[in-house]
Amino acid sequence: MPERWRTTGATVPGQRTVGEPGTARIAVDLLGGDQAPAVVVDGALRACRADPFLQLTLVGPADAADAILAAQKPGVRRRITTTNTPADTVGAAVLAVAEGRADALVSAGDTRATVLSAARELGRWPGVRRPALTAVLPTAAGRVILLDVGSSVDPDEETLAWHARLGAAYASVVHHVPTPRVGLLTIGTEPGKGDRLRRGLPARLFDLPLPAGGRYAGLVEGSDVVLGRAADVVVTDGFTGNVLLKGLETAYALTGTPAGRADPPPRAALLLGVSGTVVVCHGAATGPDIAAGIALAADLHRRASVAAIADLLSAQRGIA
Repeated sequence: MPERWRTTGATVPGQRTVGEPGTARIAVDLLGGDQAPAVVVDGALRACRADPFLQLTLVGPADAADAILAAQKPGVRRRITTTNTPADTVGAAVLAVAEGRADALVSAGDTRATVLSAARELGRWPGVRRPALTAVLPTAAGRVILLDVGSSVDPDEETLAWHARLGAAYASVVHHVPTPRVGLLTIGTEPGKGDRLRRGLPARLFDLPLPAGGRYAGLVEGSDVVLGRAADVVVTDGFTGNVLLKGLETAYALTGTPAGRADPPPRAALLLGVSGTVVVCHGAATGPDIAAGIALAADLHRRASVAAIADLLSAQRGIA
């Protein structure tokens, strides 16, 4: 698989045009998700009604959405097109980004297929063997960035070290966190806690140069994720991260988010480590979840966030 820092559609460093609000062309996997295509069409319509600058392409069999779209007002209908792709819809959506026909893609389909297709068609950044799904969770102190949440279920030390770099860069670029604090998720904060991987990794993270002046903040537990005071970025494997993410999201849905936050982050994750903007939603995503994922992808594109993260990592790697 090719590796490159430049991101599809990005300009050269120092000459990037943001263009917000600007048009955002998003390819959406029409058959991705447990309740597709109905929730995908619902989410697409919600997103278009909320953002007049969106242009969506629903990638899948045309007859799965055309009847619903034909009943919409012309202003919305003109901004949503369909393809006629009966199979490998996520692959076709990734290809649209790779060929410059879309600025970003959103899928609630199979995570493994999405990650593999994105890595193959868009290319990985140098040094990144396993891209990371990066989610944001509400906490009592604000928000915490959690990665990985489903891409690499059985990583090694090098993969988690890259997660630390990716998370610090994401925190700096997207959330403007100065000197991000990076914690390692395990079962206790005392030295030596956890499995063999977690016991051996802290020594490496202490000495690891992180972008944006980031620093390793030590071991964190699940309670630290909810409180949000110990770290801005929490690094873990995709298996543990996915279990934690889904558990907390369900708990918050039942009891409310910490500190009663009225603006919880979208239930969607950015795939970091590939040269393009790829947003993955839950397989059980609802229409509002799909709409939030589309809005996230559009915002990341308009701010050239993925290219800025790549630039920051490239510069940091060059002087490390």
